[in-house]
Amino acid sequence: MQWTKQNEQTVYSNRWFSVNLADVELPDGRHLDHFLIRLRPVAVATVVNEANEVLLLWRHRFITDSWGWELAAGVVEDGEDIVRAAARELEEETGWRPGPLHHLMSVEPSNGLTDARHHIYWADEGEYVGHPVDDFESDRREWVPLKVVPDLVARGEVPAANMAAALLMLHRLRI
Repeated sequence: MQWTKQNEQTVYSNRWFSVNLADVELPDGRHLDHFLIRLRPVAVATVVNEANEVLLLWRHRFITDSWGWELAAGVVEDGEDIVRAAARELEEETGWRPGPLHHLMSVEPSNGLTDARHHIYWADEGEYVGHPVDDFESDRREWVPLKVVPDLVARGEVPAANMAAALLMLHRLRI
């Protein structure tokens, strides 16, 4: 069954996102109002070192009042290349400049409500260039063995679905 969007209007907008209201026609001809959030693309990156450790951030998310492991991530600025945005975010949030980035996956974390698309990259080398500019983004930054990733995910220590998927994929590729 395919739903058909008849029209869409912006209810609220800022530089980060817009909240829109769509008139959606269902296959049986009925209509419903459906709110949706339009977001910029998100670039995500990490480094996996020779010891098969992945560079992670331990951070608090005030919205859900939860702590968890994450990869460096942020929005892609207007006109910015996604791979460059991923490298920029990694350096700003961790202090590590990645080597050549490899595309791992692109995911839509909540496609029933938002059009957010997260593009996830990884490098197998990196260079520490100094204390992270955006050190307020996380409580700490650590090299975590990839072999423990499934246990971290199972214990809920990687609460974001996109981060869990990426880390499990890296685990599969490298272990």
